[in-house]
Amino acid sequence: MSYANQSQSNNTVGLQYMGFLELVLFSTVTSVPCCVFLFINGTMLFTLRSKVVFCETSRYILLFNLLFADTVQMSLGQLLFILNAFRIRLTYPVCGVFTMLAYFTNVIPPLTLVVMSLERYVAVCYPLRHSTIVTIRNTAVAIMAVWGFSSLNILTQVILLLDFKFENLDSLTMKENCVRETMRLGSTSDLYDKVYVYFVFVSAGVAILCSYIGVSIAARSASTDKASARKGRNTLLLHMVQLGLSLSSTIHNPLQLVLSKVLDKKIFVRIQIVLYVCVIIFPSCLSSLIYGIRDQTIRPILIKNLCCQWRCALSLSVVPDKAKSSMHINS
Repeated sequence: MSYANQSQSNNTVGLQYMGFLELVLFSTVTSVPCCVFLFINGTMLFTLRSKVVFCETSRYILLFNLLFADTVQMSLGQLLFILNAFRIRLTYPVCGVFTMLAYFTNVIPPLTLVVMSLERYVAVCYPLRHSTIVTIRNTAVAIMAVWGFSSLNILTQVILLLDFKFENLDSLTMKENCVRETMRLGSTSDLYDKVYVYFVFVSAGVAILCSYIGVSIAARSASTDKASARKGRNTLLLHMVQLGLSLSSTIHNPLQLVLSKVLDKKIFVRIQIVLYVCVIIFPSCLSSLIYGIRDQTIRPILIKNLCCQWRCALSLSVVPDKAKSSMHINS
């Protein structure tokens, strides 16, 4: 990350100190909502493993997989943001590991959304066969296929990186920030990444749209449960919104590059923080918030767990204060 005083040529102590304050402020602005969202996602993941009904229902198992990938992606993004904010330069191998993990978790949500959409399609259009088609075993196979497809992407990225001649580098320590664009060490890698991302998101969009059309057609049939069809359509629309939010994260860095060329440094830094929170952090938490509030089965348990964990956190912060005050009185 570049901050406001980086472009200034007058490196006085005062300007450097102001730059450090801005750096701490910007890091705090991003870290606070990220910690809040991680707390919500963590509580949601705990909720989805707290009851037998969640562990034995396919859509909740898929939701757990979706939230897990979003949580890991959010954690990695915040870690890299802090490292870049404080200008901590990594080596190419370390940055490569972080980048590959980011690639890995970035593809899992749209593919999981496709599986969740197909599950809703079967539930509405083939309700009598839903229990035989959508089983725990088939759900596990679908999740393994999603992770396997993502792993193939990582393997391809590693093979493309092997073509780069690292021995020509003066040092393995990077001179730039650790971002995806930095690790695209050739035109082939860049082209593959763009084609793969477009293919995944276009395919996911087509699959979800076809599922929505199928459910809408089935809703007109007299033999279809109207309430179930309406809920299915709403769920598929929600998946389309989630897919759009996942896609928005892929344009974060390119959008930053464009804005950095046309905006003043100070204005760009502030917009950069807003973009990061809105495009990277916020979409990764929307799934848990939407499903937690919308699902009638999850909502009461999620609220209960959130309140319990919040009270525990408050009690842990109050107990040391009481201990200090008692020690002060006794002394």
